[in-house]
Amino acid sequence: MNNKFLFVFFVLIFLTGVNLSANVVPPEELICGKWESSEKTLIVQVYKENNKFKAEIIWFNPGGGKPMEACTDLHNPDITLRCRKVLGMSVLEDMSYKASTNSWEDGTIYDAKNGRQWNASINIDKDGLLKVKGYWHFKFIGKTLTFKRV
Repeated sequence: MNNKFLFVFFVLIFLTGVNLSANVVPPEELICGKWESSEKTLIVQVYKENNKFKAEIIWFNPGGGKPMEACTDLHNPDITLRCRKVLGMSVLEDMSYKASTNSWEDGTIYDAKNGRQWNASINIDKDGLLKVKGYWHFKFIGKTLTFKRV
């Protein structure tokens, strides 16, 4: 009976180890998932596509009693895009993971409130918050948005 117990014990340890290793997320994919803005007015879905990271709006609070499904990209400088829906719109493009800095760089972020596109960089701080910095050419000239995983 003692040998049977040891066998079952080792099988459980082995299976647990296999299961744990299967759930390990590569560092570059830590930003993937749903994130809610600190103001609780926006949720984005970050995903990987062709080795680049992107995000799209999956929920937002438009305010003023207007349903989010009816909101369009009114401030886009491209007149032909002003009728596209904000819900489902891609707002983060072409982010690349930089292992040396544990950050995502060289992409762009689109601000539908004013129709502007900015350079972007992303990092996850020690508290697990996603920090997205939109800037114009120089990182010290920019604004950082904070998101919490949902």
